[in-house]
Amino acid sequence: MATSKSRQKAAHEIERSAQETADDANQVTRDVAEYLKQYARENPGTAALWCLGIGFVLGWKMKPW
Repeated sequence: MATSKSRQKAAHEIERSAQETADDANQVTRDVAEYLKQYARENPGTAALWCLGIGFVLGWKMKPW
């Protein structure tokens, strides 16, 4: 019975840790997105060229023919 409780406790700790990791990853993603939006507002020409370049490379690498 003690092993069952210890397993439940360990499973709960793992679940809590996984949830914290997911929350941290979501926060990092939101921070990066906010930074990119701010950068694009301050440097629209540079951001447009980056988007054009990335689109060109992706289109070149993923060409359908």
